[in-house]
Amino acid sequence: MDKVTIYTDGACSGNPGPGGWAAILLAGPHKKEISGGEAETTNNRMELLGVISALELLKRPCEAEIFSDSQYIVNAINQRWLISWKKRGWRRREGELKNPELWQRLDGLLARHTVTFHWVKGHAENEYNNRCDELAVAERDKFRKT
Repeated sequence: MDKVTIYTDGACSGNPGPGGWAAILLAGPHKKEISGGEAETTNNRMELLGVISALELLKRPCEAEIFSDSQYIVNAINQRWLISWKKRGWRRREGELKNPELWQRLDGLLARHTVTFHWVKGHAENEYNNRCDELAVAERDKFRKT
C-alpha cells in the first residue's frame, strides 16, 4: 500500500464568511499543493474540505497520515465521535450535526484508505502547516470584499 503524508488547514473570515482550505500531499519525492474556497462558509467546513479534497485525490487505497490543526476533526476521528454520529443517523447526542454531507464523504474515504490523524499546533513552527495556512488564507482572500 502506498504511503502518503498529508497536511491540511482551513481559514475563514467571520464564521460564516469567506473561507479557504488547503492541503499538501507528500509521497516519496513527490509534493502536491491543492487549495480552494467558498464565498460564504464556516471554518469547520473549510477544515473538512481540506482533508476530504486531499483524500479524494488518491487514485488507489493508501496508507495516509494526516496532520491538522483542527482539534474538531482530529478528535472526531481519534475519539470515535464520527462512528457515534453515523450510528445515530448522522446526529450528535445533543442534536444536529453540522455538515453531515461532508462527514459522510469523509467516512467513505476513511473506509477506502488506512488513515491516521495527528493534531499539530497551528501557527507554530511546522513548515507544512504554515504553508497550508498561507494557501487557505490566499483562497479566503479571493472572496473577501475590498
